[in-house]
Amino acid sequence: MRPGLSGSAVIRFRVTGSLLLLAHLLLVSWVTLRPLDDVLWVTAPNFRPLAGIRADLALGPLQAARLIGEGLLLLAPLGVLLPMVGGRLFVSPFASLVRTVAAGALLSLGIELWQTGVPGQVVDVDSLLLNTVGVAFAHLLVVPLTRSRLRRRWGTSRTRVGGAPLTGEETRLGATPSISRVGVAP
Repeated sequence: MRPGLSGSAVIRFRVTGSLLLLAHLLLVSWVTLRPLDDVLWVTAPNFRPLAGIRADLALGPLQAARLIGEGLLLLAPLGVLLPMVGGRLFVSPFASLVRTVAAGALLSLGIELWQTGVPGQVVDVDSLLLNTVGVAFAHLLVVPLTRSRLRRRWGTSRTRVGGAPLTGEETRLGATPSISRVGVAP
């Protein structure tokens, strides 16, 4: 644990993230996996990337903005909630982005596959693309800035237990762990 960072603060942060994530996933499940009432006909599944977005754009700017915005915003909170559940302040921004976007894409794919068994819902590859881009945008807009603010707020820095700053090699690899009762081998 880092100096200035209490264990209870991290636990509260992660529990809050977990509860918000659960609530969001329940809402997404209700919106995307419930049968539509009185379905007279169903459109064909869309397996061609960007075909649905082009069709949305043909409907006019307001309708297109609404439909594309819905696709972007549906899973966008995952871009913030997944790193929040992880609770890590010191992580590579690129690795965090890749993990979060991959998890968002897999969740979106799972939703699309589950929709094949729901009356009135059809598979749309553009939904998968828009959901994934929404997760990436939310992550990029919020997570790096929030992590840096939390590091400043909680007074954490990369230091050794004694308070001395870590060297370049130690920052990259982490400090060598030591156990007080174990001597050093010859």
